[in-house]
Amino acid sequence: MGEHIFAAAVPRNEAVQKVQHKNYFFEIVMFPETYELSKIISDTINALFKRRLVDRVLRLWTKVARGQGFPRRDQIEPSMLGVDWGNCLVIAVQSPVELSNFAAVGDNLSFAHSPNESLAGVLLSYLPQVISECRCLMIEGRASLRDIGILYRSALYPLSDDGIAIDHVLGAANYRPLRENEDLITPLIRTKWL
Repeated sequence: MGEHIFAAAVPRNEAVQKVQHKNYFFEIVMFPETYELSKIISDTINALFKRRLVDRVLRLWTKVARGQGFPRRDQIEPSMLGVDWGNCLVIAVQSPVELSNFAAVGDNLSFAHSPNESLAGVLLSYLPQVISECRCLMIEGRASLRDIGILYRSALYPLSDDGIAIDHVLGAANYRPLRENEDLITPLIRTKWL
């Protein structure tokens, strides 16, 4: 009889909320390891996302863009990227696109004689796709760099002073040498729109 009085005194949706809250509290108090496990999994996913250079730069690019289309070049400062700036570059887009050039190149992507000696040249070769699609592009693969086989991951992020026409592109790239069991039989390249 007590349950019927409770149901009559409290509207149904409030009663359901109280039961759900009690169940959640019960699960946390009685089974704290499941709560901790889900928190550990969530923290691990966040840590993995923060670990990749291209993801860290994408997160900054998205934060700066804040729904305005594309960020402006002056909104992306080297200081905002910290040590990651050494693996970044900025391409000044020209028309025709083949005339585009590097406005800035981080220390880890710089080249001595030609862009083809570094990952900067790889990024430059994907510029036409980024401009035509008006989207961020991730490029990863195997290649030969200064006669060393490497595995790399890179991305291009459009920038625009007016939020529409792409006038610069921010690039980020890093790599590691191939291990003994990883062969550079043929260059493998995968792209993914971000």
